[in-house]
Amino acid sequence: MKLSFEQMLIEVWRQTLVENAKFVVLGTERYPVRLTPKRHLRQVDFVFDGNEIRGLEQNPETKSR
Repeated sequence: MKLSFEQMLIEVWRQTLVENAKFVVLGTERYPVRLTPKRHLRQVDFVFDGNEIRGLEQNPETKSR
């Protein structure tokens, strides 16, 4: 079964931020979770319907909301 965009975002969020996974698994594809060089925020690049999407953790130390 193919995931909707919303379901895919929830899966990426759950695996990356809740489970602290090193790889996000979406169907048969695996995408590495990397850390940004400066702030060490988690990021994962994945593909949805042929489009490359980047999920990036929000900086918890920022003053902006």
